[in-house]
Amino acid sequence: MSKVHIFGDNINTDYIVPGKYLDNSNPDFLATVCMEGYEEGYSKKIKQGDIFIAGENFGCGSSREHAPISIKAAGVSYVIASSFARIFYRNAINIGLPLIELQDASLKVEEGDAIEVQFHKGIIKNLSKNKSYKFKVPPDFIVEIIKKGGMVNYIRMNNLKSLKD
Repeated sequence: MSKVHIFGDNINTDYIVPGKYLDNSNPDFLATVCMEGYEEGYSKKIKQGDIFIAGENFGCGSSREHAPISIKAAGVSYVIASSFARIFYRNAINIGLPLIELQDASLKVEEGDAIEVQFHKGIIKNLSKNKSYKFKVPPDFIVEIIKKGGMVNYIRMNNLKSLKD
């Protein structure tokens, strides 16, 4: 069971991590500035396991890996949105941050609702409203990358496995 944070459409990477923080790529630091461009001090509202829910085009703007790193490092377990900017989607998968596309996601829940995600089954349960929503589970190779914590770990583990064969 996780608490949700609701955002609207077009949440850009500058809202997630403002440009003035891009000189530091330490995940612990980035966690402290997560959503700083959206609301100063927002990271203090985020607890381990919380979920971000947004409208269309989450992660639009410049291609900065800092954005998904800050979200993951802040403890967010999933980002659910109606759609994602493609480069943000790829950056998130590369660092092992699970993303879920669910049409009208931000209209199905309210700030503070408790939800449960069954990622491999493609089900989101809103425990506060006793409702369930289905989503399309990403392809197996993307699920595998996420499960291994990102692309670097995925490649490292698969290369070590192939060297043993």
